[in-house]
Amino acid sequence: MANPRASTQLLAMLPDLDSMRIAETLVAFANSDGGTVVLGFDERGKETMHAEPEDVENVLRMAVEQCRPPVRAFLDEADSSTGGPALVIRVPRSTELHTLADGRMLVRVGGENRPLRGDEIRHLATSKATEDYETEAMPGASLDDLDPAIITEYVAKREERTRRKVITDRQHMLREMGALDSHGQPTVAGVLLFGRNPQAFMPQSGVVFVKFPGTEPRADGGAFGYGRREEINGPLARVIETSWRVVLEEMRVGAVVTGLERQEVLEYPEYAVREALVNAVCHRDYRTRGRRIEIRKFSDRMEIVSPGGLAGYITLDNIIEEHFSRNPRLVQGLFQWGYIEELGLGIDRMIEEMTAYGHPPPKFNATTYSFSVVLSNQRDRRGHFSVSQPITTPEGLTVNERQARSLQHIRDHGRITNRDYQNLCPDVTPETLRTDLVDMVEKGILMRIGEKKGTYYILK
Repeated sequence: MANPRASTQLLAMLPDLDSMRIAETLVAFANSDGGTVVLGFDERGKETMHAEPEDVENVLRMAVEQCRPPVRAFLDEADSSTGGPALVIRVPRSTELHTLADGRMLVRVGGENRPLRGDEIRHLATSKATEDYETEAMPGASLDDLDPAIITEYVAKREERTRRKVITDRQHMLREMGALDSHGQPTVAGVLLFGRNPQAFMPQSGVVFVKFPGTEPRADGGAFGYGRREEINGPLARVIETSWRVVLEEMRVGAVVTGLERQEVLEYPEYAVREALVNAVCHRDYRTRGRRIEIRKFSDRMEIVSPGGLAGYITLDNIIEEHFSRNPRLVQGLFQWGYIEELGLGIDRMIEEMTAYGHPPPKFNATTYSFSVVLSNQRDRRGHFSVSQPITTPEGLTVNERQARSLQHIRDHGRITNRDYQNLCPDVTPETLRTDLVDMVEKGILMRIGEKKGTYYILK
């Protein structure tokens, strides 16, 4: 692996051979989307030690012994031509639920290992019990049902993104990524990613786009109907591309004036729409038949509805901070293809892009059978969104006078930064104001967006 970087959802940088810390990371990766452990490097990518292969094998054996049941983990060679590690530990996602010997159950969240609580454990256990549908053999499908041109395109994009040549033959690569089973038969994931006509096997795998001229699902004149309807089919890469093209054609173009310059802007920020679309394609429940992903465009909002509720231990309360994939092979395939920028960061940036546009943050709705994202295009004359209802805090929670002033600022401007808060309360120390904001985040009133100097807060 060249140029190690800080730990992420799929990468753990560990500076020493600490068997317990390795065991914690193995369990977290196995319970989540899998990942790679790099030993002997710190978070800045600086080498902290040189470990011999025998030492790594011994500590890995000790770490696996701390996992219940044992986690599958493999030592693998990495590209060390630019000073990176010679050996890394690969951990695949597991269909089982793993704990440590002391009873802790961990998952991977961003670049950290986080313990699960009671309800989260139950939800994850339920998800694991129905997992791996995407690696089941697709009944009636053969290698002839996969499109060689699509596979070639995927390989080229993957090599470009990873900067590593795919040196194995195509069938071996497809088996490794779960697109073929051990008998060489296409899986659900294989047909969805590379099929000539996936909808012949899974009619529910397409997308339906519907545009309504007003704010209700009616045509002009008030009758039931729509202005435009498109059925979008093909392998998932083409579904994403075509859906985006259709949405782009229907997004209105406005203008903003900055100084003396007039700039054209789309009705919605591109990233937010694409992220909502890609998430729907990646994370929908493909076992649910009879329902396709729906994109509903109204004059004041866009709704993207995905069949299947939230996966694993994800809830509406933790959807921004947490990451769990119902279809990890599809996610990994589309990530390597370039349709996903960074795993685990999409929702955060979607909110950031919407609020930067002057729109309200996205609304997320979840039921047992569906999940939807609602993007609003409402702005006020200053380019900020307006709040028609008074801001209220969750029942039983109170705020101090300074915090109330900050909430009023958010009502007027859509967000608040540390500098904004200091301008509101110039006689209060920055540390006290920082504590105020942290307190409202912990109480579930505010949501923190961004990092370091780019940090700001919006209503949760």
